[in-house]
Amino acid sequence: MSYQLRIVDRELTRQLKAMGAVVLEGPKAVGKTETARQQAASEVDLDSDLNARTAAEIDPALILTGSTPRLIDEWQFVPEIWNKVRREVDERRLPGQFILTGSAAPSDDVTRHTGAGRVARVRLRPMTLFEMGRSFGEVSLGNLLDGQLPSPANSNFTISEIAEFICTGGWPALHNLPVVDAQLALGNYLEEIARTDINRVDGVIRDPNKVRRVLRSLARNVATQVAATVIAADTAGEDEPVARKTVPEYLSALERLWIIEDQPAWAPRLRSRSSMRIAAKRHFIDPCLAAAALGAGPQKLLSDLNFLGFLFESLVVRDLRVYAQLHDAKIFHYRDNTGLEVDAIVERNDGCWAGIEVKLGSNQIDQGARSLLTFSNRIDQSTCGAPAFLAVVTATGYAYQRPDGVMVIPVGTLGP
Repeated sequence: MSYQLRIVDRELTRQLKAMGAVVLEGPKAVGKTETARQQAASEVDLDSDLNARTAAEIDPALILTGSTPRLIDEWQFVPEIWNKVRREVDERRLPGQFILTGSAAPSDDVTRHTGAGRVARVRLRPMTLFEMGRSFGEVSLGNLLDGQLPSPANSNFTISEIAEFICTGGWPALHNLPVVDAQLALGNYLEEIARTDINRVDGVIRDPNKVRRVLRSLARNVATQVAATVIAADTAGEDEPVARKTVPEYLSALERLWIIEDQPAWAPRLRSRSSMRIAAKRHFIDPCLAAAALGAGPQKLLSDLNFLGFLFESLVVRDLRVYAQLHDAKIFHYRDNTGLEVDAIVERNDGCWAGIEVKLGSNQIDQGARSLLTFSNRIDQSTCGAPAFLAVVTATGYAYQRPDGVMVIPVGTLGP
């Protein structure tokens, strides 16, 4: 199978030119190894090559020799590699020496020597609609942040197709499969997390049934600010529910496996008397995992359009995160005590920002535009500047700018 180009390829190239080592992080099967191989000159696999792992445990220096960039795949199996790579980068004083890939983040003490100035971290998430060839990307997030109007474009996705995209997800090996086959594979993926992977992260043995319940609770509350207390209450079953005080431990383990990724709240200065709500929104790294955790196929999602709307929001956030990363930007959300919400705030490192509402139905565009304009008026723009753009991302239709200045962008036209 030929390599499917990823948006992160450009970032990886850029970081290798500037840094001694790059850590490519992301969930299992997201394509880290193949992406790294496109730029690596040699490699060693610490997952399947037991001889290499044994050698690394005896003396990590034994596996660092080879043409550069040298790929060290699944480095977390021998955490001592971290400090050895850091020291080797110091001694060589050359960029582009190592690429480390990993499907789980080791505990903080493993990377206590941060590698600042030596090691860059690059996140690889599941594939976007653009990377899968489902969006032509006529409307570039980078161009919008630079103040350009959207190019003329339209998308004719149906709501049924959106439901299928959500259920299939962005894993490279799955997105071309029939939906039922992709869902079977994703169910097995989550089962392996519940039974095995979550216990490897920190050595804590957890009841698979309780892990499954936490996953289902997160799935039911996807794209919301659900609290740990609610998740704990939601896990009640035949045996004891997950204790409130241990829910953060489950969430931390899932975060370190890159299975969930919270969307933090944006904290601008307001010129109104409203106060902000700072809890993060809960997301899986890909909404297909939420559907898989609930055993929900496209038809079931189509019977609950409200829940499908939350999953569609999570799909858009997934894609925005990938596009934003290319432009040194991050994705936040906004909510205040009056109930005013903005689904996604894109903020670039230079302070440039934009507000995005996500609406599944075209009949909700006016509502989304009103929310964005109200939000924009509440922001103290003398301190954070005017938004680069305000936009409603929809499931289908044409890309255009409304008379009030708010843009309408079908997800099938959105790209980096």
